[in-house]
Amino acid sequence: MLIWIVFAAVATAVVASLLHPLASSHVRIDGGGDAGRVYRAQLLELERDVETDQLGRTEYDYARAEVARRLFRASEQQAEVLDSPSHAHRWPKLVIVAFLPLANIGLYELLGSPDLTSQPLQARLEDPGQNLAMLIVKTERHLASRPDDGRGWNVIAPVYLRTGRLPEAEIAYRNALRILGPDMDRLGGLAEALMAEAQGSVSADTLDVLRQILQLEPKNPRALFYIALSFEQAGRRAEALADFEALAKSSPAGAPWLSLVNKHIAANGGVPLIAVAREPRMTDQRGSQ
Repeated sequence: MLIWIVFAAVATAVVASLLHPLASSHVRIDGGGDAGRVYRAQLLELERDVETDQLGRTEYDYARAEVARRLFRASEQQAEVLDSPSHAHRWPKLVIVAFLPLANIGLYELLGSPDLTSQPLQARLEDPGQNLAMLIVKTERHLASRPDDGRGWNVIAPVYLRTGRLPEAEIAYRNALRILGPDMDRLGGLAEALMAEAQGSVSADTLDVLRQILQLEPKNPRALFYIALSFEQAGRRAEALADFEALAKSSPAGAPWLSLVNKHIAANGGVPLIAVAREPRMTDQRGSQ
């Protein structure tokens, strides 16, 4: 019954995510240049391996898809909110932030064991990974007895994904979606798990998830990219080219995935429509503040 520990940790992350947009009055895509540089270097290395016959064409295609998956994930982690919320929208979030700790206290009152002796600090510091492993085990036991607890599945799914337990991540995301319904985080996590399991191959199952993402966010670049990639992998080059070109046109200047999209445009017989954006400079960042 100590599942509250995990929920409290997640609540802390939620507080941080809610406070972040309140601290800024505008947005930019920040850090995208760093992600773009790293993954462009990886693409160049893959191309060199192909040229020297160290990597086959099929392996290259799957490796490039995996690079794309990592690039979009890094880009989403680095993206900042484009518009500051109005004062009218700030107050509800501040109220949420204020009451989350109170909710945790109430949850602890119901499920916690305040009389238990604390584990010595030194023991916890010597093996910090043990705490995560214990939390995972406790969550799994909780879900075994309460399989319809959507919150539990929603909590454990990204943990499975980040620790490389892909089959478990897929199951957890599907259960969370079944119980709690679709949202961008759950659908995006499921798509990422499926892509990672398939080593970059876009299956029909993944396509279905990507289309659900587009129903919630029609211009989601990751979903649009992978749908275009599915056409490319199926040999439908004309459709792939059209989709990649549309993505290039709709992408903001400075988007770190533009270089990758342009490579796919060229690979499918087209001409890149948008030049790779220049890397952000300190002067650019100062000017946007």
